[in-house]
Amino acid sequence: MQAIERHVETLDWITIIFMVSLALLATVRSLYPQRFEEFASLLNSNKFMVFKGKENKAFHPFNILMFIVNVLAVSTFLYLLYTFFIEAKPPKPLVVFIRILTAYMGFVLVKFGIDKIISNIFEFDAQMDYYLFQKLSHRNFISIGILVAAALLIYSLEPTRILIYGLIITILLANLISLFVIYKQNQNTIVSNWFYFILYLCALEIAPYIILYKLFTI
Repeated sequence: MQAIERHVETLDWITIIFMVSLALLATVRSLYPQRFEEFASLLNSNKFMVFKGKENKAFHPFNILMFIVNVLAVSTFLYLLYTFFIEAKPPKPLVVFIRILTAYMGFVLVKFGIDKIISNIFEFDAQMDYYLFQKLSHRNFISIGILVAAALLIYSLEPTRILIYGLIITILLANLISLFVIYKQNQNTIVSNWFYFILYLCALEIAPYIILYKLFTI
């Protein structure tokens, strides 16, 4: 009987990513139980936004730890999209993942920094801080679902085109709905500053993603 060589891609490093993400979630829940409980009920309650948003502490340890989970979850999902659409078996998968993680984290932090600079120039720091807190909280919440989806794709489900496109559409819809909820909660501020809002929406919410899409497609 002739032996057949079998190539199996190791998942050790990606398993470590999931373990780190779960450890961070456990740490956050242990250190900030009340805040985490309010955050976890974000889908059906506005309590987290109302009470924690007034603090305007974007760099609270809770937000920082949840942002790290966000970066790990989204980067893992983007890596899966890369292996599905571009290169099924990259020769250095960990290097590809690190590049994706660095690019995503850099994009978010640069955008966050530009938002802060513009708010400082036009002197509406308080409103911008609250808006950024809301947006970051919603994105962190969505990232937990992305982490679960990525885990299922790696360890349980067979990635198919329908499934991948379905997940992409679901994630995009979740982000659009979260933005709609945020804008609705801030409609009084938006109405009184509608010109600056439209300018911000076009320049910093739509244009960066169009540029990013163009870069990836080219």
